[in-house]
Amino acid sequence: MTDAVAEAKRIVETYLELSMVPDPEGAAAYLSDDFEMTFTGGRKLGGPAGSAAFNAKRYAWVKKRFLRTDVALDQETGEVRVYNTGHLYGEWPDGTPFDGNRYIDIFTVRDGRIVSTDVWNDSAEILLDRAGLAEAPL
Repeated sequence: MTDAVAEAKRIVETYLELSMVPDPEGAAAYLSDDFEMTFTGGRKLGGPAGSAAFNAKRYAWVKKRFLRTDVALDQETGEVRVYNTGHLYGEWPDGTPFDGNRYIDIFTVRDGRIVSTDVWNDSAEILLDRAGLAEAPL
């Protein structure tokens, strides 16, 4: 693993750990000035404070259980793509616990800073199922 790839993995995993505290200010230290976040549903959020505020409405609390972090260097640009996958666990606002909610976060790291992230998870599908609106059983 090259130094840039190993460093990108470290940066992303540290950012995610700080985001789960939540420590939006600490997490923001790993972001570029032109950082862009696209959250589930295509929502554009301004960074860790925005995702913490969104999560506070959707969950009583939520954490990530990392399963794996894969990294790939783009030889042409020098950017590193970091794919962190795992499961969300926590409680819905009504206090019902959940676990096994799949997620993937895709990051782009350039010059030692996170420039973008795309966040996907199964929360919307689980909420539709709980409301009796799922098209098929989960």
